[in-house]
Amino acid sequence: MSNTELFVYPDLINIFNNTFYASTNTKLVKGEDEPIYLPADQDCGFHRIVFAHGYFSSALHEVAHWCIAGKQRRLVQDYGYWYCPDGRNQQQQAEFEQVEIKPQAIEWAFCLAIGCKFNVSTDNLNGFEADAASFRVNVERQLRRYQKDGFPTRAQQFIDALRAFYAGKVIPNEERHCETI
Repeated sequence: MSNTELFVYPDLINIFNNTFYASTNTKLVKGEDEPIYLPADQDCGFHRIVFAHGYFSSALHEVAHWCIAGKQRRLVQDYGYWYCPDGRNQQQQAEFEQVEIKPQAIEWAFCLAIGCKFNVSTDNLNGFEADAASFRVNVERQLRRYQKDGFPTRAQQFIDALRAFYAGKVIPNEERHCETI
């Protein structure tokens, strides 16, 4: 079984929805374009974490953002966060990276839990050339803090659900090309 057969987004949707829908009225949903978080409204009775194009890594990343968003932020589109798209200048990129450290650390933990590759993303191909190595160090430091002090509750619940689902399904280390720290 290859990584592409093992790590498919419908499984993540099922794992997430089975873990959180009943308790949080939130579903993970495959989107077509940019990812977005949409709170329940008059048109849809549940909150939606919409990830991009059916990408497995996008789903993990968007769930990581949801895991650290507080109750009030989960009532606002995209958690009320500032977002400046690709093409950021140096200051905007620094602000972006500061906001991204914790969710990317949680996303990395999700990847470690299931044995899939994690890539740090500075997400700025057409703007200021970020120092990806430095950003990776900051994300790894945060991951180590979480590993030592504990993950946010919903992040730990998802880690546990991922581990339970993927137990015994993960392909051997030498075949999976996974990144570990």
